Order: sequence, then C-alpha cells, then structure tokens
Amino acid sequence: MTVKVLIVDNAREEFEKLNEVVGRQRAKGVKNSEEIQLLKSIKKKSELLKSNPAYGNKIPRKLWPKELVEKYDLTNLWRVELTNYWRILYTLKGDRIEVLCFIIKLFDHETYDKLFKYNKT
Repeated sequence: MTVKVLIVDNAREEFEKLNEVVGRQRAKGVKNSEEIQLLKSIKKKSELLKSNPAYGNKIPRKLWPKELVEKYDLTNLWRVELTNYWRILYTLKGDRIEVLCFIIKLFDHETYDKLFKYNKT
C-alpha cells in the first residue's frame, strides 16, 4: 500500500509561510525557535502518517465542524498533535492500493478549540 501525504488549501498556505519564516531564521543563524520546532514536528508527523495513516486520533463524527464536512466531503476526520499545542486535521481517501492523506488544517490550540467549539474552563 502506498500512502501519499498532501497538504492542501489553508494548511498549504500556513506550511509555506512557516517554511519562509524558518528559512529567514536559519539564514540569520538561528538554530532553534518555535517555528523551527513546529516545522520539524510537521515533517516528522507527516512521515509517521506515511507509514501509518491511522496514526492520529479519530474524531467522532458528531464533533466534525460542518464547514469542514461540506468543504471536503468528509467520511473520516483525524487529529495529530504537534509541538507547542499545534494541531493537524486530516482525512483519508483511497483504497487498499493507495491512500491519500489530506492535511486540511494546521493551526494553534486556541483556533482548534474555536473550530470545535470547546469552552475554556
């Protein structure tokens, strides 16, 4: 089985911005920052998803944000935790021969909580 991890839409934009920031930091000699840690975390988790697409936590259907269901015609939704409380949301599509893992959202914990309507206690 082949697994391809694709970063799409807003997640792609956020990933590209992050790459640019990290590139500028590294050009200035920065070896460690929150952005560098986050980029490493995204790359590491993407590799884990290639070897095990079910690596993340499956999100129960009743919690799926309506906007994501409509936009991506979801049949499944998964979450992976990243460094510094960031999150990846992804969905799987495909068959037994090839699985496509679409990373559809990449965001910080506060934005994640808002999307899923979690209240602060």
